[in-house]
Amino acid sequence: MSQAHPQPGQAGSATSTIEPDQPIALEKAGGTEAPASISSPPATDTKYGWLVVLGAFFNLMLSIGTTTTYGVYLQEYKLVEFPDTPSSFLSWIGTLQFSMMCFFGIGVGVLCEYVDTRILSAFGALVSGLALIIASFCNSPWKLLLTQGLLYGFGGSFLYITGLTLPPQWFSKYRALATGIAIAGSGIGGLWLSFATRAMTSNLSRQWSLRITGLVIIGVCGATCLLMKMRFKPEKRQRIVDLTVLRDKRFVLLFLGAMFGASGFYIPYYFMPSYSVTVLGKDASWGTNVSSIMNGTGIAGRVLMGILGDKIGSLNTLWMATLISCLSILVLWLPFDSTGTFISAAAVFGFCSGAIVSLIPVVTANIFGVRRLPSIIGLLMIAYMTGGLVSSPPAGAMLDKYGHGRDFNSLIIYTGVLLAASVACQTLLRLMTSRQLWHKV
Repeated sequence: MSQAHPQPGQAGSATSTIEPDQPIALEKAGGTEAPASISSPPATDTKYGWLVVLGAFFNLMLSIGTTTTYGVYLQEYKLVEFPDTPSSFLSWIGTLQFSMMCFFGIGVGVLCEYVDTRILSAFGALVSGLALIIASFCNSPWKLLLTQGLLYGFGGSFLYITGLTLPPQWFSKYRALATGIAIAGSGIGGLWLSFATRAMTSNLSRQWSLRITGLVIIGVCGATCLLMKMRFKPEKRQRIVDLTVLRDKRFVLLFLGAMFGASGFYIPYYFMPSYSVTVLGKDASWGTNVSSIMNGTGIAGRVLMGILGDKIGSLNTLWMATLISCLSILVLWLPFDSTGTFISAAAVFGFCSGAIVSLIPVVTANIFGVRRLPSIIGLLMIAYMTGGLVSSPPAGAMLDKYGHGRDFNSLIIYTGVLLAASVACQTLLRLMTSRQLWHKV
C-alpha cells in the first residue's frame, strides 16, 4: 500500500492516506486499534534529525561492525587457537552475536516506547563492551560462546535497535537516505575494524584485540548515546506487545523476506575470508582484505541504495538489491575459483546486500507508519534471529560434512537458495502493494 501525502491546506483521504507519524489502523489485518489523539511531535527533516543519524551511525558502526568482523576471529580460532574444534561450532559464536541482538531486540523494541532511548543506548554500550573484555580472558570455545557470543549479543541489541529505528522517525522526504547513512556505519565499522582486528591479533594478541574493541565501544557509544532521542512518545495502549500486525499478509511476507535475506547475508561475511585462504591459497592477510572489500563496497551501497530508495521506492530498491546479491553468489562465486571473479563476487555482494539490512526499516515505516516502528521492528527481529540461526551454523556443517573443510560449493548453493527465497517473498509483497510496474513503492 503506497502512502499518499495531502498538500498543505488540503484534506487527506481517510481511507487511502497514512500519515508518516501515525500508527496504521489495521482494518484489513483485523486489528481494532485506531490512531489516538496525540500531541504534535517535532518536525521531520530537521538539523536535529541528522544528529540522531550521527548517533545511530556510531551505534551501528561498533555493534554491527564488530559482528561482521567475526570472520577475522573465526579464522584465528580455526587456524591457530582451536584447530580441532569443528567449524560449525566456532561459527555459533558469531551467529549468537547477531541472533541474540535480534532475540533481545524484541524486548528492546517495546522498551523504546516506555524508557528513554538514550538510557537504553548507554546501557547497551556498557554491557557489549564489557562482554568483549570478559571474553578476552576466556580460553575455550564454550566460554567464548557465552561471552563474545551471547552476552555481547544482549548488550548489542540495545545499540542495534535504537540505531535502526530512530533515524526513520526523524525523516519523511529523506527517510531512506538518512537510514542508509546511519546503517552505512556498520559497513564503515566492518571496514576499519577488519584491519584493526587483524593488526591487533597479529601484533598484540586476540585477547588484547577484544579488550581494546570493548573499551572503544564503551567510550564512543557511551558518549553518542546522548544523541539517541526518540522523536515522540507513543500513545498509551492496553497491550504491551501489539500482535495484530501478524494478521496482515504484507507483514508476513516482509517477515519471511527479512528472515531469508538475513540468513543469506552473513554467510559470505563469515566464510569468504576463509575461502580466500583455503581454496585460493592466499596468505592469512587476504581474509582481512576480503572483509574490507565487502565492508567498503557496502558503505557506498547503503548510501546509494538509500538515495535510490527515495527516488524509486524503498521496496523496489530492496527487491532489486536482493536479486543482484543472489546472482553475485550463484553466477560469480559458485562457478569460478579464480581470484578475479571471487573479488568481483565479494564486491557486488557487499555493495547490494547492505540494502537487506538498511531498507527493511524504511519499507516497514512506509507501509505501517513510524509511531509503532520500534515494536514492529522488534517483531521483525524474530525474522533476523531465525535467519541467523539457519545461516552460518548449517553452512559450517555443510562445509565440514560435504566439503571436508575445503569444498565450499554446498555452502555457496545454500546461500544462493536462501537469497532466492527472499526475492520470491519480496516479489509477492511488491505485487500485493502495487501491480503497476513503474509505481514508486
